[in-house]
Amino acid sequence: MPGPSRMPLDTLIIHRYLPASLANGPGRRAVVWVQGCTLACPGCFNPDTHSNTQGTIISVDALSEEILTHADQLEGLTISGGEPLQQATSLARLLQKIRELSSLSILLFTGYTWEQIPNIPAGAEVLKYCDVVLAGRYKQSLRLASELLGSSNKTCHFLTSRYSPVDLQSVPEAEVIIEPSGEILLSGINPILW
Repeated sequence: MPGPSRMPLDTLIIHRYLPASLANGPGRRAVVWVQGCTLACPGCFNPDTHSNTQGTIISVDALSEEILTHADQLEGLTISGGEPLQQATSLARLLQKIRELSSLSILLFTGYTWEQIPNIPAGAEVLKYCDVVLAGRYKQSLRLASELLGSSNKTCHFLTSRYSPVDLQSVPEAEVIIEPSGEILLSGINPILW
């Protein structure tokens, strides 16, 4: 499978799509975890998302259609990973479609610092569509796991007036989801460990 930098601009490599979550941002949200991350922060909760040779290739149109199918039951969309900005051009196209065709809010988790994002090709374009960006590499020695911040060095940026810090305080730290297949998904900023 080609890595994200070799994919057509109208596709993303994703690890998982979850149509509804309560622990990945304010309100009921769809969540897309992208596949591929070269940052590989020690202690990352999602190491299965790091490989560029795994995941599902999906077109931006198909993914946006899936998200928009449930839009009337959702508050927003959360993008996590892996590292979303390592697929920034395709991600910007997805977020543009979501923004144009719905009133869903958009929250982005990235391991890049706020200062690095504008230097990433299409990074500034992605920011145009986001309401909230949680930025910075996870540092295990500074573990916080509260208010959607994995570690205390990470920064939170409110790009629109849709949310405030109080909204992030009300997000549950963890959730357990039992998929129709019986698979158990542990999610959130402080997920339960078995």
